[in-house]
Amino acid sequence: MGGSSVVGILLGILRSKAFALLIGPAGVGLAGLYMSTTNLVTAIFGMGISESGARSIASDAKTGNRTSVSRTAWTVRRAALIFGIVGLCFLLVFSTTLSRLTFGNTDHTWDLALLSITVVFGAVAGGRLALIQGMRRIGDLAKINILGTLWGAVLGIPIIYVLQTRGVALFIVTVSAAYLITCWWYARKVDVVRTGITWQDFLSDSQPLLRLGFAFMVSSLMLIGTMYVVQVLVLHYLGMSATGIYQAAATLSSVYVTVILRAMSTDFYPRLTAAADDPQQFSSLVNNQIEVGALLAFPGILATITLAPFVITAFYSSDFLPAVATLRWQVMGIFVQVLSWPMAYMIRVKSNSRLFVWSEAFGNASHLGCAWLGITWAGLPGVGMGFLAMNLLYCLLIHGIVRRHYGFALSARNVQLMAAAAVGSGVVFLAPALLPQHPLALGLFATVVGGLLCFGSLLRGSGFLLAARST
Repeated sequence: MGGSSVVGILLGILRSKAFALLIGPAGVGLAGLYMSTTNLVTAIFGMGISESGARSIASDAKTGNRTSVSRTAWTVRRAALIFGIVGLCFLLVFSTTLSRLTFGNTDHTWDLALLSITVVFGAVAGGRLALIQGMRRIGDLAKINILGTLWGAVLGIPIIYVLQTRGVALFIVTVSAAYLITCWWYARKVDVVRTGITWQDFLSDSQPLLRLGFAFMVSSLMLIGTMYVVQVLVLHYLGMSATGIYQAAATLSSVYVTVILRAMSTDFYPRLTAAADDPQQFSSLVNNQIEVGALLAFPGILATITLAPFVITAFYSSDFLPAVATLRWQVMGIFVQVLSWPMAYMIRVKSNSRLFVWSEAFGNASHLGCAWLGITWAGLPGVGMGFLAMNLLYCLLIHGIVRRHYGFALSARNVQLMAAAAVGSGVVFLAPALLPQHPLALGLFATVVGGLLCFGSLLRGSGFLLAARST
């Protein structure tokens, strides 16, 4: 998964650079708003089927019951198709309303209507991915990640080159279709017993999936909805170009740690599910994931803070340099996210829907509140400040929840890592004030030292084996 993410990052650099040069900040902002809108509708009508299906298939696979795996996979696929079609119809009917809500006018109605196709494509692809992830076919997931990004570069750049901003919607639809075909190709290779079930059995089997999936859907909806509202706030307060600049900062802040978070959602989740009935192993896995995640992420965070202007120019263009301050705040928030996510997965695995929904609601509500305060107080950099503040609040909340309900406690090693990371990132962030004549030198020195220390920690003892197993 890590290797596939690296390849994806390289392909993403190519696509981002081409888009930045061809359509500029305003075009990048438009693409981001289109994708946020369609992702929001997909999250609503996906009903969390993909995630609940992956969890159910993983549980069935653990027992070795191939018939049960096949039956669950078939139910997930049918449910995903039905809800995807409903989502397509919804976006078609309300495309004018969504255009007015998002952009303040109806100029984008036809593009949003075209993008309704991606809702059903995304839902069906999610049904296929549930089987692949539930069966823990990590190699296939890695290939899908690579090919998904490859389609974005190979198909997207020519479309944008010819049609400019008029081709943004067509680009998103084309890539979505290619991604669906890729998921279908690898899902058909999974060796499961082929069986069919009646509509009555389907309705019976889908009920537990929908109950669990509803909690996942609400969480996903809150997350995607929050990102959508934040982008709309930036658009209405600061304009389309600022929206593109914010989109660049938000994307770049997560580039490096995508390697870790993607591994967490594909391999760590099923392993944690298997250990749910063993409290000691359950807590140990989470502490191990936090440690490895922190050691892998910290050098990249320091490097991004230090080299933010060069990173933005390399990935996009000099037109996006106003994103520097936002990127530096965002990337520190991302590091806190790496620490909190393993703990949050404990609630998912335990299927405590109420705790899960309320904790996610708190996180997203605080994100909106902090982002709004940040925009009104500090403009675009304030969005990054709000993101960091939200992640700190969310991390404290999640730690309190899992400590109280599951007896989880951070290891002494992780407490030390968090303290060291706070000091190190603070020094690099404040480098222009601490050493105004040579801030780059101070930042690079801290990055190299931090990277060597983290690498040494991974190599010592079982750290290297742990990193290989976890990521």
